[in-house]
Amino acid sequence: MNIQSAINKEVFIPRNERMLVAVEVRRRKRKRMSFLPTGAKADYATFICVSVTNTRPHQLLITKVKRFGGSSSFTRRSQWTVEQLRQVNGINPNKDSPEFDLVFDNTVDQWVASSSAEKCIFVQILYHACQTYWEGKAGSLGKPGKLDKVGRQGRASPHKVGPGSSDSLPGSASRTLQARRKSYVPPKKAEFINCQSKLTGDACTMNLIIYRCKAFLNRMKNMMVANKRSAGRGQSGHRVTGSPMGNVVQRVNVSLGERGDRLTRAEDKTVELLHKAQQFADTAHKLALKYSK
Repeated sequence: MNIQSAINKEVFIPRNERMLVAVEVRRRKRKRMSFLPTGAKADYATFICVSVTNTRPHQLLITKVKRFGGSSSFTRRSQWTVEQLRQVNGINPNKDSPEFDLVFDNTVDQWVASSSAEKCIFVQILYHACQTYWEGKAGSLGKPGKLDKVGRQGRASPHKVGPGSSDSLPGSASRTLQARRKSYVPPKKAEFINCQSKLTGDACTMNLIIYRCKAFLNRMKNMMVANKRSAGRGQSGHRVTGSPMGNVVQRVNVSLGERGDRLTRAEDKTVELLHKAQQFADTAHKLALKYSK
């Protein structure tokens, strides 16, 4: 079982929630004054998770989860609703980077993900989850179907309506719902700034597959490096690079780097094809408008 499945099973499923994505993060280092002592390194791992409730009306939640050293269990620390999220800052809109900021009503968190691919997956899923949530929120009040249902109920029971009870008439119910729609002020949506267009665009499926492959390769590379270091310490100072195991690890690292480069080129090609398809669609639309007159 991977870490995301373990977090979902231990933290979110017991609370009747479903986790959409989790990213391991650490605080961005702030510049310290030279005369200030540096604190000891914290022995815990931090994860930022996005989840949705299974009960209606659905709530979109952002949760901070920690796993302390020497323990295999996860602890829920802080949780915010999407209405409390004010801004997601991708830091650099021109290239993949692991840094990002989350701005809430009462706090600002500056994070660094374990890799740029992990951060891109998190931002992409969070963006599309927010869009789906707000679209459902806007459509849940005053749908035409609700008005039709109220009208049918009013017409189906005319014997229950007295001569002076005009509030129960279908027209009155329609005016009431229209007044509710006019008086409803939607909450301010979170803005996504300095985020690459491919994270907030329509071609999300292909980009998500590419980023997941990158994240998997990065985790495999880190695992190989960790195994290499532990093997080096176990041999009491003997060099591992000359051993068969060291050669295998080195070849795997080179192979992973080459695959990562190929994935990056495929990603750039996908974005280029997306732009060309958009230009073709715009040209076709202009020609259709021209010859339709």
